[in-house]
Amino acid sequence: MNADGIRPDGVRVISVSREGEFGLIARVVARLPQQPEVLLGPGDDAAVVTAADGRVVASTDLLVEGRHFSRDWSSGYDVGRRAAAANLADIVAMGARPTALLVGLGVPGDLPIEWAEALADGLRDEAALVGASIVGGDVTAADVVVVAGTALGDLQGRDPVTRSGARPGDVVVLIGWPGRAAAGLDLLRSGTLDHPLTQAHRRPTIDYASGLSLATAATAMIDVSDGLLADLGHLAKASGVRIELTAADLPIDPALEPAAAALGADAFDWVVAGGDDHCFAATVPPESHLAIPRIGRVVAVPGGEEPGVAVDRPVPKAAGHEHFRS
Repeated sequence: MNADGIRPDGVRVISVSREGEFGLIARVVARLPQQPEVLLGPGDDAAVVTAADGRVVASTDLLVEGRHFSRDWSSGYDVGRRAAAANLADIVAMGARPTALLVGLGVPGDLPIEWAEALADGLRDEAALVGASIVGGDVTAADVVVVAGTALGDLQGRDPVTRSGARPGDVVVLIGWPGRAAAGLDLLRSGTLDHPLTQAHRRPTIDYASGLSLATAATAMIDVSDGLLADLGHLAKASGVRIELTAADLPIDPALEPAAAALGADAFDWVVAGGDDHCFAATVPPESHLAIPRIGRVVAVPGGEEPGVAVDRPVPKAAGHEHFRS
């Protein structure tokens, strides 16, 4: 694209700076329908959303270009879907139905307005999967694209499902296929753009309905965003228990093994340490008859040890994502 905003194919591209802050907001808001829970949507100082339960579940998540995604291989629509998914999955992991999403957006002035519009479409379409609305937010100039989302949810009369409810004797279950997003990211970094797994990094597919159903039986639950071992470790610590996983019972997507062979990687490492798939891991009483893979069990912490996770085969040293790890 040249200084006049003309692409090599001759198409004129309107940038965010040329459209202006309020032009950008108007274009985005026009793409966002509102659900019945929204009494007052975008356009005022704040939105008004009903909370029939009387309690509001809230969570926030942040995506930063260059840290969480690259525009070299992720479209605006991809980033919108992924940003919404990261927030909505946290609400579902608490046993609540997502109702609304607020989005703060920082963008460079030369960002094509169509990229920002596609991002809004992605946010809208992911939220629509759970019947939630994008009810407002803010925009500002930034050196890179930053998407900060805050999701709200309704418990619908139920108690929240926390990380601290696991008890010895519970079994550990998992919804989803861990490791796919991590494999997709490694493939993208290797230069492989067109592969079934790369879409798992760009735009995770989340079984929200099954997650909400699981929450009704779970004693503890967590959205797996930083890696299966890392996130189950958070749950184990909060519950004061030890979680023992059986490697042979962990679900491994059939596409992982050939991808690992091509990259000289270990598919198992992706499964236990890879994040961003937003699987739902939970503990349930042993008498629960759920058609969900059982991957381990909860036991009391052995004397002299700390709560944590054990696996019956070696695992990578850095088993999960941590933002400030060197």
